[in-house]
Amino acid sequence: MSRRDKRRQGPASAVSVDARNAETAQGTAGEDRVELSRADSKAVRQRSVRLLRTLLRPVRVRFGITVALVVLSQAAKVAGPLLIAFGIDSALPALDDGDWLPLALTGGGYVVAALAASWLTAAYLTATARLSQAMLLDLRIQVFRHTQRLSMEFHENYTSGRIISRQTSDLEALRELLDSGISSLASGLVFMVLTAASIFALDWVTGLLVLLSGVPMYFLSRWYQVRSQAAYRSSRVVSARLIVHFIETMTGIRAVKAFRREEDNAARYDELAEDYRRVTVRSINLNGVFQPGLVLIGNIAVAAVLLAGGYRVLGGALEVGALLALLLATKRFFQPVSQMAMFYNSFQSAQAALEKVSGLLEEVPTVRPPRNPVPLPHARGDIRFTGAEFGYGDGPVILPHLDLHIPAGQTVAVVGATGAGKSTLAKLMARFYDVRSGSLALDGVELRELSTDDLRRAVVMVTQEAFLFSGTVADNIALGRPSATRAEIEAAARDVGADEFIRALPDSYDTDVNKRGGRVSAGQRQLISFARAFLANPAVLILDEATSSLDIPSERLVQEGLHRLLGSSAGGGGAAAPATGSAGGTRHDGARTAVVIAHRLSTVAIADRVLVMHDGRIVEDGSPAELLAGGGRFADLHGAWQDSLV
Repeated sequence: MSRRDKRRQGPASAVSVDARNAETAQGTAGEDRVELSRADSKAVRQRSVRLLRTLLRPVRVRFGITVALVVLSQAAKVAGPLLIAFGIDSALPALDDGDWLPLALTGGGYVVAALAASWLTAAYLTATARLSQAMLLDLRIQVFRHTQRLSMEFHENYTSGRIISRQTSDLEALRELLDSGISSLASGLVFMVLTAASIFALDWVTGLLVLLSGVPMYFLSRWYQVRSQAAYRSSRVVSARLIVHFIETMTGIRAVKAFRREEDNAARYDELAEDYRRVTVRSINLNGVFQPGLVLIGNIAVAAVLLAGGYRVLGGALEVGALLALLLATKRFFQPVSQMAMFYNSFQSAQAALEKVSGLLEEVPTVRPPRNPVPLPHARGDIRFTGAEFGYGDGPVILPHLDLHIPAGQTVAVVGATGAGKSTLAKLMARFYDVRSGSLALDGVELRELSTDDLRRAVVMVTQEAFLFSGTVADNIALGRPSATRAEIEAAARDVGADEFIRALPDSYDTDVNKRGGRVSAGQRQLISFARAFLANPAVLILDEATSSLDIPSERLVQEGLHRLLGSSAGGGGAAAPATGSAGGTRHDGARTAVVIAHRLSTVAIADRVLVMHDGRIVEDGSPAELLAGGGRFADLHGAWQDSLV
């Protein structure tokens, strides 16, 4: 790990540091963020509840209709035992007296109640499914948009595998809860309440027996809640680790095969899979005690009702029909318990997932757009650092008190040893990060005060990793300026020397580059990313070691393109002429400002000025010829580079 990478280990944000530490800590999954303090648990629950309220707010009318359907459907189900009791104790004796109307009404009412219960159940299940899908759609969009808005500081500390886990396994756990879990809980609770009310209406003694059965149910549920909560939190942590390891292995499969890491990676995956199996079995074992325990309590309650009711029937204090209805209602009272037990499993898993997702959504961008942006529609490219200091997160200062002025239209090469701060300087100019103190201005306007649109239009950065998105070559180049015509796209490719190899592809500019540009080489991907940047026509172009993957012929083509697009006098140290690249149009306000971060010093030849960095400071500043003649660090680097060519 480089010195620069080590310095990045400071926390990206204090908002959900506990969640990130939980997933990155060493040790078994059961030890990761399982035991939270009461204050932390309360804060996490409140955060999760806030998220649920946010999701429910847009669909609250639909939610109210769904609740009404649940109540009506369960009321129709509860009516059955009451009608049976009335039929046996009142309608049948009336039939003996020759009055058939009560029995007919009872039978008809039972049929109507059964049909209504069926229709209402289907209606609320359909309504629940639509409601849950609307909420999940909203949540998926929130997670994606929020993650995309977060600053580079977050993404460099939060692995992509964990983000994917939030979008996949965690949201899947929430889907299971919303699709079936909540409907099971709501219908079960309403049914139990209405059934208990009907039991009390028939016989208050039996009602008390049913209520007494709730005492052991409460203690059993509490026992299960405490232990399963920790188990499901562990499950989400281990699940995220498993996904992270899989994604990293598949993403870096070339390195895995190059260094023969298959067996080591398989051993690590086996270990994580075993951890996941272990915490899953732990959850299953807990449920294996909880659900049978609930069934046992229910059976004992039914036996107690039968025993007490039987004695009262013999004594004449209770009708036979009422006893039959009480037994049926008591047995049905405990039927939703098993469903609610299954819901509790889904709930615990979803609660742990909701904690993760809500924690991600609570992350705050460290680089925020201004509330009242200063407009800069036509940037010239004048960059000025004044007393600027910077360090990653809460880590040490790595750019101490930087004073630097880059006039508009100047091409500046930044060189230095690894970890000297070159890429950090580039990221600050692109506003991937903000300086801790001091000032960084573009054309006299603080970068913090520029709107995101103006800043991204004015400053474009090409990194060492030339990422191509799924789609055609033309689509990838047009990413720099989506409104560009096909002729402008092709002109941009010609300007950087990419047109020839693109036309040699199977479908020329319409060739699908597949994932990560699989159909083109690393150097060709870099040339495409150059064309994308040139098409954007920025006032400031930053190349962060962007020619490192090019071969010598390709690099020469790119340098020719740079001369045309940065101004024909680049490298001459004089005033730059206007650039007239056909890809980006004519820049009437002077040549493009360029900052070139380079390890290969052949790239420095196009520069008007060279900055040599060491330990976050600029130790040399001048034209290439002046620094070579001075015999300082640049001369040493240049000599080492020439020796490497021999």
